[in-house]
Amino acid sequence: MSGLIGRKIGMTSLFNEKGKNVPCTVLEVGPCVVTQVRTKAVDGYDALQLGFDDKPERKVTNAAKGHFKKSNTTPKKKLVEFRNFEEEFKLGDTITVDHFKEGEFVDVSGTSKGKGFQGVVKRHGFAGVGQATHGQHNRLRAPGSIGAASYPARVFKGMRMAGQTGNEKVKVQNLSVVKVVTEKNLLVVKGCVPGHKNSYVIVQK
Repeated sequence: MSGLIGRKIGMTSLFNEKGKNVPCTVLEVGPCVVTQVRTKAVDGYDALQLGFDDKPERKVTNAAKGHFKKSNTTPKKKLVEFRNFEEEFKLGDTITVDHFKEGEFVDVSGTSKGKGFQGVVKRHGFAGVGQATHGQHNRLRAPGSIGAASYPARVFKGMRMAGQTGNEKVKVQNLSVVKVVTEKNLLVVKGCVPGHKNSYVIVQK
């Protein structure tokens, strides 16, 4: 779906019309520059490649410099393709946060915070096994049995066990747009979105 690239600023809270305190996330969305236009005739599908956040020229390859030169813009750090834009855009056009309206719903995807190697209680929400008394020593947060010995005599694929947690792509769907601040390119959405502060997010209608 159509959307824009942005950056997570942080969380805050706002009062709605009923006086209820609503937790919100502030996103800096756009301005995004159209760096490439995909067409069915050439590429087999229609899409727009958008660029966000300036990148120093000394860190850009000559091939990338030529790519950005076609759209008459500075090199960008983040490039993402979007489909199904209602409006027609040309190479070099700028799309701002005005693409979104208050009251509509958006999907926000980003990279979740990395937690490192974690056990099953933190990673999968296990309750822990056994009692804390009757000679129980150090098995409170252990995963328990992962399979029987005689049958099936193996551990099934996908068994929930300890391991790397976080640092993966996560999409949160149907977040309500609470406020659009055009002059500062800010989008305030209800609820929380994945990632740490200043991490890149993709906001789609």
